[in-house]
Amino acid sequence: MSKTLIIAEKPSVAQDIVRALTPVAGKFEKHAEHFENDAYVVTSAVGHLVEIKAPEEYDVKRGKWSFAHLPVVPPHFDLAPIDKAKTRLNAVVKLVKRKDVTALINACDAGREGELIFRLIVQYADTGKTPLNKPIQRLWLQSMTPQAIREGFERLRSDQQMLGLADAARSRSEADWLVGINGTRAMTAFNSRDGGFFLTTVGRVQTPTLSIVVEREEKIRKHVARDYWEIKAGFQASAGDYEGKWFDPKFKKDETDADRRADRLWDEKQANAIADAVLGKTGTVTEEAKPSNQSSPLLYDLTTLQREANGRFGFSAKTTLSIAQALYEKHKVLTYPRTDSRALPEDYLGTVKQTFEMISKEDLPGPLRELSAHAKKGLKEGYVKPIKRVFDNSKVSDHFAIIPTLQAPKSLTEVEAKLYDMVVKRFLAVFYPPAEYLVTTRITQIEGHHFQTNGKVLVNPGWLAVYGKEAQDEDANLVPVQPNEQVTNEHVEVNALKTRPPARYNEATLLSAMEGAGKLIDDDELRAAMHEKGLGTPATRAAIIEGLIMEKYMIREGRDLIPTAKAFQLMTLLRGLDVEDLTKPELTGNWEYQLAEMEHGRLSRDAFMKEIAKMAERIVRKAKEYDRDTIPGDYATLQQRCPQCGGIVKENYRRFTCTGADGASEGCGFSITKIPGGRSFELHEVEAFLRDKKIGPLEGFRSKAGWPFTAELKLVHDDEIANWKLEFDFGDDAKGGEGDGEPVDFSGQASLGACPKCKGHVYEHGSNYVCEHAVGAHVTCDFKTGKIILTQPVSHEQLNKLLSGGKTDLLEGFVSNRTKRKFKAFLVWDAKEGKVGFEFEPRGAKAPAAKKTAGAAKKVAAKKTAAAEE
Repeated sequence: MSKTLIIAEKPSVAQDIVRALTPVAGKFEKHAEHFENDAYVVTSAVGHLVEIKAPEEYDVKRGKWSFAHLPVVPPHFDLAPIDKAKTRLNAVVKLVKRKDVTALINACDAGREGELIFRLIVQYADTGKTPLNKPIQRLWLQSMTPQAIREGFERLRSDQQMLGLADAARSRSEADWLVGINGTRAMTAFNSRDGGFFLTTVGRVQTPTLSIVVEREEKIRKHVARDYWEIKAGFQASAGDYEGKWFDPKFKKDETDADRRADRLWDEKQANAIADAVLGKTGTVTEEAKPSNQSSPLLYDLTTLQREANGRFGFSAKTTLSIAQALYEKHKVLTYPRTDSRALPEDYLGTVKQTFEMISKEDLPGPLRELSAHAKKGLKEGYVKPIKRVFDNSKVSDHFAIIPTLQAPKSLTEVEAKLYDMVVKRFLAVFYPPAEYLVTTRITQIEGHHFQTNGKVLVNPGWLAVYGKEAQDEDANLVPVQPNEQVTNEHVEVNALKTRPPARYNEATLLSAMEGAGKLIDDDELRAAMHEKGLGTPATRAAIIEGLIMEKYMIREGRDLIPTAKAFQLMTLLRGLDVEDLTKPELTGNWEYQLAEMEHGRLSRDAFMKEIAKMAERIVRKAKEYDRDTIPGDYATLQQRCPQCGGIVKENYRRFTCTGADGASEGCGFSITKIPGGRSFELHEVEAFLRDKKIGPLEGFRSKAGWPFTAELKLVHDDEIANWKLEFDFGDDAKGGEGDGEPVDFSGQASLGACPKCKGHVYEHGSNYVCEHAVGAHVTCDFKTGKIILTQPVSHEQLNKLLSGGKTDLLEGFVSNRTKRKFKAFLVWDAKEGKVGFEFEPRGAKAPAAKKTAGAAKKVAAKKTAAAEE
């Protein structure tokens, strides 16, 4: 009997489909990787199972990147299984190839990525001698209620209807690959021409995002503080005292000067003259009171949730996503979080009422218990109704807004409870009536000068009650005045202030900038194409930010995101090579416009990809043909003088160079690279290096093959060139520790703990922590461990825990040499092996696997303790 295979994007959706089809298609039997009845086989991917890759002959390994191998524009793309998803892929492919499976239904998420996930799986499966040749239909769902799923099956779309979307999905994926690979390899090759391997990544989304941060930092650096004055005055009315601030009623906004405001004065004499004129005088009061309503903010999409969680709790975008994912997958208490929609499907009213009932009746843990009263009130007062700002199919994209499910949480961690509380409060509040205020604007005129006082009285809290705001804040109350009442000035303050530069981006504000990047585009059509898209997707924005930090383009300082010297160098390079379009959101806008045209059959995939290939070739050509010594840019003059002649040291694109006593000549020949070992000097670092003649240990260097390492740098005088030069200093690492070294004096250091091998004292030495008996003239011990291990700094506190208790806290900054992915682990002392190794967090218990042989068990054990003495 022939059957139809339904492939969903996620296991949870596969289960929803099975539940919806059971009443009309019969009971399903559950298997390890799928569900099956007489008519259907239902399975799922777990997101992307397959990725595109260049054919083998085009695959140039890292460390051999050069212009000789560029551009890389393969005639077609091969497919490769994603490592962590191989088991799932094999199971799905096996079902696709089953002889009794005669038709396929794509039930992946409704959108471009869902289309691509399905198409790549089918393409990967269709590699046998006999073509699959199985008809395909599309299930297009925006709501996951059983009725909506059944209705979706009644109006399946044909494969022909989906070809435009499929072409757009493939084209976006391949275009990102072509621009990312060619751009990254070309910029890396350009920056590595003086030797070493200076990895310089670029991408259609990451580079414009970085550009936003760099441009803000440039404004901050160029900001010149300007003095201005504000005047505040106190007035006595018959009912009491109040304050007002001077303002100019004739003020008009100046587009060329953002610092100008109605309440700012730029002349101290004028400010003092106004203060003298009104002091002790009597004036007249007029005021206007208007009722004002404020509706609850809309439901959360992922970006809004990340933004607010960053502002409230300091969570990074990545942390918020991982918590939301756990609430969705593990606890099943939130709907799918990777969404860009803030609305619900129009048929979801019944589900919303059921969710209100769950919240009102369930005994929720801790502070969440207080929400039940608000849910009860919402049901009793009939607040849950089909409001257009909540229920709107036109504003539901691949997924709908993040809301609580019908599953009540049982045991949440503190951070999970915080995020769940945010979502539930927003879900309840959006159905509550608006908050009602009485907004009062009071103008006090005295001696021809105007002072403004604002008051806002909460009349009815409405949705604010859900957030615990039932009454007006005390400081918002204004003493009443009579119409045209005469009031007396009691005191005047003239405050001298300075303009401030714009604030640095933090994750919340950068997410907003990425989300609204379309607003930065002048072209109307391109801006429309990026409407509600911005840079990246809700699912990828956190990864983009983390990637920029991992590649050392940005650092976190508190909550601020600060671009590094490497970021400024990249922007200088792209501008200098005239490939600045890589830094602008117009690139994404243009792509989105063309991909939308392709979806509607108005642009061919072939024409689009030819233009992308030309762009990749142009980027490579610009970098390859650039023949000048330096790139024009806004470069620094260092405070520290040349160590050779005392001349002025200036920065250019590649080096810090002596320019003589006048700062305009060839100087004495002293010059050091800006990027030793593929790592960019920060300005404060090079200043310290010239001052102290050494710095480090620093992490982030890369070998010629591209592998990361940690080292100290020193500035040494070379008699052969009669000048100073930069050298790497690996301390005793390079000497091998044979025991013939000079005695080492540790008298100026406090011991960091007892050596786990010989009980001697452990101290800092070069880039390592070492036993006092492992260095010097008479070596009797070999204990040492890195101060930085796989990019993770090991603090004195953590080393002390390792030495005293055999184990550090869980450290989260390790980066695998092999995969370049971040991971977290404990550092542990392995007494049996006699070295420091890793121990990973225990995973959730799994079903017992088949018995391993003794040899296999040894291999598993060996993998769990990796040497950490690098």
